[in-house]
Amino acid sequence: MAEKVIPYKDKQGSKKEQVAEMFDNISHRYDFLNHFLSLGIDKLWRKKAVNILSEKSPKRILDVATGTADFAIESLKLNPEKIYGIDISEGMLAKGREKISKDSKQEIIELKKGDSENIPFDDESFDAITVAFGVRNFENLEKGLNEMKRVLKTGGRAVILEFSKPKAFPIKQLYNFYFHNLLPSIGKLVSKDASAYTYLPESVEAFPEGKDFEDILAKINYRLLPSHPLMFGIATIYVVEK
Repeated sequence: MAEKVIPYKDKQGSKKEQVAEMFDNISHRYDFLNHFLSLGIDKLWRKKAVNILSEKSPKRILDVATGTADFAIESLKLNPEKIYGIDISEGMLAKGREKISKDSKQEIIELKKGDSENIPFDDESFDAITVAFGVRNFENLEKGLNEMKRVLKTGGRAVILEFSKPKAFPIKQLYNFYFHNLLPSIGKLVSKDASAYTYLPESVEAFPEGKDFEDILAKINYRLLPSHPLMFGIATIYVVEK
């Protein structure tokens, strides 16, 4: 199991509480930093993940750890009847609601404060579940994945977009230099929260990616579909069905 990595090592509080505080702290600059630090590639990754759902034509979608609702907004392309986004950070949700309101999509996308380990919906509520760069922040990974499975309809599909670690030279070396040196410095400068962008590479290092993560999904009795490594293995889209 992944070691417990927390954003603020000098503070008390559970990982869940600290992650919520961290995202509240950086919510005002999150979108800018996210797109800047990924050179906008994260947008392409979300598009690919949404395309993987298109053959299922889901009508009700849940976006877990929705943040500022980028994945939920991208999922509008699937023409669903309703999208719910949940997140533990009220600051991130506020930014997401601003974007949704600007696009006049409040009728379709609804954001609410919610925890991945105690999802506020009934069993078998959703045709599809999305989560981008969120599962590694779960306090209890298996509990969160089980909750996702509980609210997913039988035959429904979940796509999980998460950072992974490239293995090939020289991508691995360039990635490690960027992730451990440049990214924390730029993140600290722009967001004024040094811990947040130190936590990011630490949480990626600790996450059981690739085959290890697929084994956890299989243990929870998801049906595994082929995963999609992205950009030399910098990120991966995991695809599962209930």
